[in-house]
Amino acid sequence: MNNDRNKQIKYFLFAISLLLGTTGVLHAQQQTAEALLGRLHGSLRYSIGRYDGTTLLSEQTFQHGRLQTGGGDWQLQTHAMMLPDGAADVQVVCRLAQGRAAQSAVTVSLDFSHWSPQHYVLVPASVYNGNRYRSIGNGYNPDYPRDMYYNPHVPLTIANNPRLSDEKGKPSVITLQTTNATTPAICFFSPEEKKGCIVLTTQQTSLGNSGLTIAENSAKDSCVLSISAPAVRRLAPGFGDFHPSGDHAPDWQAGDEVTLHYRVYVFDAEDIPALLRRFMTVRKALSGPNQPRDILPMSKLLQCATDICRGNFIEVKTGAYYRPENNNDFQLGWVSGMINTYPMLALNDAKERERVARELDFITGKLQGESGYFYGGITADGKLRPEKMHPDFPELQAMVRKNGDVLFWLMKHLMLLKAQGYGRMIRPEWELAAKRLATAFAATWQKHGEFGQYIAPHTGEIAVYNSTAGAIVPAGMMLASRYFHVRAWTRIAQQASAFYYLRDVEKQGLTGGDCGDISHDANSESAFGLLESLVSMYEYSGERHWLQKAATQAALCATWALSYDPVFPSGSAIDKLKSHMAGAVWASIQNKHAAPGVCTSSGDALFRLFRATGDPLYADLLRDIQHAHAEAVNMPGHITTNNLMGSSMERIQPSDAEGKESIGNFINTRNSWTETAGMLMALEIPGIYVNTDKKEVYVFDHVTARVVSTEKDVMVIAVTNPTAYDASVSLLSENNREAAVPLPRAAFVKWPHVVVNAGQTVTVRVTPEGAVIR
Repeated sequence: MNNDRNKQIKYFLFAISLLLGTTGVLHAQQQTAEALLGRLHGSLRYSIGRYDGTTLLSEQTFQHGRLQTGGGDWQLQTHAMMLPDGAADVQVVCRLAQGRAAQSAVTVSLDFSHWSPQHYVLVPASVYNGNRYRSIGNGYNPDYPRDMYYNPHVPLTIANNPRLSDEKGKPSVITLQTTNATTPAICFFSPEEKKGCIVLTTQQTSLGNSGLTIAENSAKDSCVLSISAPAVRRLAPGFGDFHPSGDHAPDWQAGDEVTLHYRVYVFDAEDIPALLRRFMTVRKALSGPNQPRDILPMSKLLQCATDICRGNFIEVKTGAYYRPENNNDFQLGWVSGMINTYPMLALNDAKERERVARELDFITGKLQGESGYFYGGITADGKLRPEKMHPDFPELQAMVRKNGDVLFWLMKHLMLLKAQGYGRMIRPEWELAAKRLATAFAATWQKHGEFGQYIAPHTGEIAVYNSTAGAIVPAGMMLASRYFHVRAWTRIAQQASAFYYLRDVEKQGLTGGDCGDISHDANSESAFGLLESLVSMYEYSGERHWLQKAATQAALCATWALSYDPVFPSGSAIDKLKSHMAGAVWASIQNKHAAPGVCTSSGDALFRLFRATGDPLYADLLRDIQHAHAEAVNMPGHITTNNLMGSSMERIQPSDAEGKESIGNFINTRNSWTETAGMLMALEIPGIYVNTDKKEVYVFDHVTARVVSTEKDVMVIAVTNPTAYDASVSLLSENNREAAVPLPRAAFVKWPHVVVNAGQTVTVRVTPEGAVIR
């Protein structure tokens, strides 16, 4: 309510300012905004750019709210407010009072002197540490040059992405649209000043999507951050390349105007993690809370997706398994095999349990190399699939990420079987395979002090070093350590978690390189993988410093998720469905699209972090991710893939990286990993979470819940299902003492469920001990 009142006051003052013009009061407010920027040697400038296509012909700056160009008279009115959180909120109305102006755009520029290439620069999901790294190739998934193999000193290497120059004496510029970012923002941290800066804006004005520009001079001692209405880029970034943008500045007639809204934060920050944590708290500050739609209960999603997976079990020459892709070949981990088996095992169905066992037999019998590492895949007729090969190095390689997934998920399978009461089904060969893999990781760590990006399963040698491809490995090592009682693996898990956090997060503000189709590029999957490891380190040690690291890592994860519901082109598929896509997770700085879910995980580390801290920001992020996933699922009356009911695919495209015609349109296919992510969310995230001491209810599922009353400490909760599908909603209820204890990995096996039919409201009673009574 107070937020609504503040907004009303703000816009009332803004309206008055438009009537009165630029007053002394507003000039003082403008000076206050300037003073805020002055803390970082910054200043503010407004200008009109005249274009020929996407070529800037001239740029002229407003003086005291006035500007005369060859085309006519321009007027600028600003309203700046200092907000309680220390931000300067600025609205700018630019109007052509007289004359005409062809192909013109309005730009607000934040000019910073005392700049340095040591500044950490962030545009969420597009630019991390300025992308100031070695670049290779000119397209999707570039081949690695020879010097990247068996080279412990290989530099962090990315695809041909927008980036600031790492060469001395060379100026550079990054030009983006707002839809190239999960939050329309430009952020930086100054290590010399120990300050951070976050500039937020809106996706659009009346002129369309706005532009975000970072321009650094050749001496790298000054930089301009700009927001333009509209975006006028010469080139638009694609998947590791660039193409003509097709942007166009509008022609103006007398009386035409545009309003541009932005917000600036300047604050003390000790390091990059401080900037990331602040970003997470303010990323929705300008757009406001998003409104996720309740359209598909988790139980219905689980039913549909497991039906698809059930129909994909095949028996081929090389073995028997759930077909992980749209062909019969097998790919291990990452986006595919032995992750989709987990929800099938969780069904507690005898037939599927036996199928899962057959797949585990196949994987441990056919894919483990002599060193203990696994090969990344095999064709249906039994030929091992190589990864990221170079002709000068014939030894077959495999992704470290896939091997990390194998260890992590194999351990979770073993733990789930025991939780279900089927421990006797565990084959000694499965446990031996897990031990051999953990031993291989331990040997690599002891020899190299990292896990690398690609490994040779025959020899165990690192083929390609660097990256955060081993992000999930510490979590797997910790699970294996506790399961097999090998304390040395606990130490390695902790050392590796600390190493990746310090080298990649604290010092570079990014994690990357664990996808099979990118180089070392920053990506979301490694961010969520390392979050899992850091939360695991806290849960198994109880040491608070891991919780602090996990909080920073969750903030880094938040940079990869859409923080608002983008406006998609009228008539596009997403627009027609009126889908709310906040929470869609960007893939990588190379693969410039969002996807429904985390690849490939439930993201439940966010829930466990929420339990440990009580901070709802982590729950909000997870809820957004789950609801964006549901928006991409193909269901009756909600057609997305034109494929099987319950199917989904990995494209939610707000940007023009694949061409303007792709914006807001789904691809008519299906991806196993997105369906697997949905199944995992339906299992590992409680539909309703209740804290009986706090008398609080948090809802993740597509239902609503409210506390009706408390009767002798019993909470009475009304649960309403507004969707078109009957729902079986899992409910986790606990008190503060129980919330302080880490959940078992397969805790969901014991969660009670509340059945709520479509359109129905039911009442449940929750006791202080967490029991649910209907």
